[in-house]
Amino acid sequence: MAVTGVPAAGYTPAAAKQTLATNYVDFANAGSSDGWAQQYLPDLMEKEAEVFGNRTISGFLAQVGAEESMASDQVVWSEQGRLHLSYKLATGADNSGALRLTMTNATDVDGTAVGSSGLDHGIRPGDMLLVSDTNTTIRVHVETVATSGTATIDCERYDGDATGNTNLSGNLSILVYGSEYAKGSTGRTGANAPQFKSRTNKPIILKDKYEVSGSDASAIGWVEVSGEEGQNGYLWYLKASGDTKARFSDYLEMAMMESVKAASAGATTLTSVGNVTNKPMAGTEGLWEALENRGNISTGLDGASSSAALLEFDDIIAELDSNGAIEENMLFLDRKTSLSIDDMLAGLSDGAAGGTSYGVFNNSADMALNLGFSGFRRGSYDFYKSDMKYLNDAATRGLINAKDATNAIHGCLIPAGVSSVYDQALGRNLKRPFLHVRYRASQMESRKYKTWTTGSVGATTSDLDAMEMHFLSERCLVVQGANNFVLLKG
Repeated sequence: MAVTGVPAAGYTPAAAKQTLATNYVDFANAGSSDGWAQQYLPDLMEKEAEVFGNRTISGFLAQVGAEESMASDQVVWSEQGRLHLSYKLATGADNSGALRLTMTNATDVDGTAVGSSGLDHGIRPGDMLLVSDTNTTIRVHVETVATSGTATIDCERYDGDATGNTNLSGNLSILVYGSEYAKGSTGRTGANAPQFKSRTNKPIILKDKYEVSGSDASAIGWVEVSGEEGQNGYLWYLKASGDTKARFSDYLEMAMMESVKAASAGATTLTSVGNVTNKPMAGTEGLWEALENRGNISTGLDGASSSAALLEFDDIIAELDSNGAIEENMLFLDRKTSLSIDDMLAGLSDGAAGGTSYGVFNNSADMALNLGFSGFRRGSYDFYKSDMKYLNDAATRGLINAKDATNAIHGCLIPAGVSSVYDQALGRNLKRPFLHVRYRASQMESRKYKTWTTGSVGATTSDLDAMEMHFLSERCLVVQGANNFVLLKG
């Protein structure tokens, strides 16, 4: 029997201590003919470097809202209308003879049209009105109100100017401030019902999945890993599964802020996604869309000078006065806007005797100068300021803000406390935070944050030689009283 000799080594020893192409092998080519290991071992740093710090951005909704279950495909809530009757007209009034107001194109102060014909307003005969344009304000008494055809209101002017010498032109604002009746007159004609506005939103289903083969799940790595979900050790799949969970948790919050409703039902479809075909894509109303449609928008705080920022803040306060006038409010800001507010507050006290004096303390030469503020009071309002990591991180909204400065989101002002709303599902008034998340749940199934594992690794559920971790949630955001919120844009 012939003996086969052992193949010669794929490297040639050198006579001297020197590194040559023929006498060492690197890790990248460990399986080649050059050899099996590196001659000079590296100094291995086993711990994975956490160069981005805490990478999660969730927590915003947990600070300002709550989570509640629901057992239907949509949430419907009602918000009270304004107590007093006031309107805006798109055109001037007819000043010939008695004053005639045409309500065809009128809206309430929030911009809601007074019906398609303009007849659905609350002004009645006998009312006293303040009618104003940009230069003139007059007081009139309502004589007749059309109930069909053109929505006109005929009034008598208290100033007696029947010829219209004091003319009104341009857009008009109207306020009902009382009524006057003659002696022996009959009572009111018609009655006003309380106004309310109905809002709806639909939940969306969010999913994610992580998969690792059985072989990889049983392998030990050579770098120690860790993550935001508490995973640590030398098993890479622990790191990857934890990152998937952390990313999904962030998606739950990001979706509640960024989502929008589809333009029209059925106009766009989900095709061949998750074994469905041509299902309508409904979307859901996120925080930014709710504030764009129903809230207040400020564009003057980002990077503004201290004086300009103060003026803009006073404008915001004036808008809060015209709405709910909620005393305590929270500001969630990107870094640039936060620094603008810091500069604004610092500029208010830079002339204090003895040097810089911020807030209720005095800075001294023996302490670090504190140039940041966590809260302040202006007028009758308290504002609490916090940075919002989602708006700063270059891998989240910070990336989009840097690209589109015109439509960048720089933060938001959210009122603290709760609102009283009528829940149509429960049939009664409830106290809820202005901002809260509704998730699908019943006695049998909760879809708040659902996880399960399939495969043959760990708990065996199938013959798949892998472990699949599934994540699911079905939820939507409820923004009540958006007129008390302020969206800070570029």
